[in-house]
Amino acid sequence: MLFVGLLSAAAAIPASAQTITTFEAPGAGTGIGQGTVAFCNNTAGLIAGAYIDSRGVGHGFVRSTTGAILSFEASAAGTGDNQGTAARAINTAGVIAGYYIDAGGVYHAYERSKTGAITSFDASGAGTGINQGTYAYDINTAGDISGHYIDSGGVHHGFVRATNGTITTFNAPGAGTGINQGTDAYDISTAGVIVGHYFDSGGVHHAFVRAATGAINTFEAPGAGSGINQGTIAYTINTAGTIAGQYIDSGGVHHGFVRAKSGAITSFDAPGSGTGSGQGTVAYSINTEGVITGAYFDSGTVGHGFVRSTTGAITTFDAPGAGTAFDQGTDAYSINTAGEITGYLSDSGSVFHGYLRTP
Repeated sequence: MLFVGLLSAAAAIPASAQTITTFEAPGAGTGIGQGTVAFCNNTAGLIAGAYIDSRGVGHGFVRSTTGAILSFEASAAGTGDNQGTAARAINTAGVIAGYYIDAGGVYHAYERSKTGAITSFDASGAGTGINQGTYAYDINTAGDISGHYIDSGGVHHGFVRATNGTITTFNAPGAGTGINQGTDAYDISTAGVIVGHYFDSGGVHHAFVRAATGAINTFEAPGAGSGINQGTIAYTINTAGTIAGQYIDSGGVHHGFVRAKSGAITSFDAPGSGTGSGQGTVAYSINTEGVITGAYFDSGTVGHGFVRSTTGAITTFDAPGAGTAFDQGTDAYSINTAGEITGYLSDSGSVFHGYLRTP
């Protein structure tokens, strides 16, 4: 596997060259760990995510290009603390995929049509205990959904759900079979290619790419550590088959990477990234053009957004109102074809607020 080390050129973003709009879902709480979290956007500019109310209950939402916010709930979602509904992905047609947590603390996946109809589903073998069940993380243009489920033994397994409702489960080769081990599937491309990672029996991360045929190949970023909670995680794939994610080195420091369809891996660090354990750079989303967004954590473990161009140039940004203390700041989760980025900020009171950054 070819590795090209690249320290990308950095550029500060003048205020005149970007517009960051923050927003709140009606009903969002204003306490610690409450507020609005934007997880995803699509090519039409719709944004989806979740807000946490003053009771700690989650609710799904979708935000239109006019700024209007519509909230929604899965009918069987619980109404207690750490229960409720979250939207995790939205495709070009406006169909949303996500999960809800019921009154027993069990996760269930759902699909929400553009007209608002919600269909819930569970992968065969999903556990029915607290923090077990089915998690949907992405939906592609065709309506195929990827994610993972956790069985009664606490082991993770990947799945893909076709548009006809058929669910296929899978495990990456080498995945561990103990509690909190196994396979997590994240992004699915328009061609049906899935990326994610698996935990082996030693608790080490390894990235994988699963073809639409079901064939699974694993890969490691050079420099990835081989200890517990170290290794390589693939989060996102675009239509060209380019993959982005992070690796965690032997010191617990995070680094971004981009992997070409050929398998060549380029690592990168956003300027200002910390070099301590739990600090560094994480790439979360790549658009059709190959532009990447994510977050980096500085020496104080404060979060900041970044965008990496196809030439490797990295620009950093902070959403207005972002806090500057440990575990506060800006997270960037999703970038669409137009280069619009959405995510959330944590303010000085550790309250979440959604934002949209337009180039």
